[in-house]
Amino acid sequence: MPEHMSKIGIIVGSTRPGRKAPAVADWTYNILKARNDATFEIVDIADYDLPLLDEPVPPSFQQYTKTHTKKWSAKIASLDGFIFVTPEYNHGTSAALKNAIDFLFHEWNNKAAGFVGYGSAGGVRAVENLRLVLAELKVATVRAQVLLSLFNDFENFTTFRPHEQHDKTIHALADEVVAWGGALKKLRERPAPEHANG
Repeated sequence: MPEHMSKIGIIVGSTRPGRKAPAVADWTYNILKARNDATFEIVDIADYDLPLLDEPVPPSFQQYTKTHTKKWSAKIASLDGFIFVTPEYNHGTSAALKNAIDFLFHEWNNKAAGFVGYGSAGGVRAVENLRLVLAELKVATVRAQVLLSLFNDFENFTTFRPHEQHDKTIHALADEVVAWGGALKKLRERPAPEHANG
């Protein structure tokens, strides 16, 4: 992989049994993997076995005591940007994804993120929920987004059958995440001010 090429993580944002997020993440990855402006990888929060936030020190200090936190930190730190695949539960994102986000702070900073939402209303409220959360973590969220409807993009509300129009939209989303992630690289490389944890 060329050194300058951005690394984008496709975050599988649900751990619920019978979840649809892995199918949506696989679809996203399979469309984007042939691009030559970034590399993409699927990052499934279920693989990290994160309990309800159990670190005694706030994440801004990066004084992690748990193996699962250190593993999660290393993965997120290695990425330049994110595409969050999120369900919508009760007008918000999943508790599991919010919990995974809350484990870290600096690892998210000065990176770009886009969203693929799904639900009865296309996941739009979950996406808006995530925009608020990520703003506090100094993540730049892009305008382009993909909203998948349980009525139109899932057969019998279960089997993922996305409309072909979304293929173009997912590239538009990736265009913005890659561009913004690259633009923020200088900020990520700048030494942290001494008062950052104070």
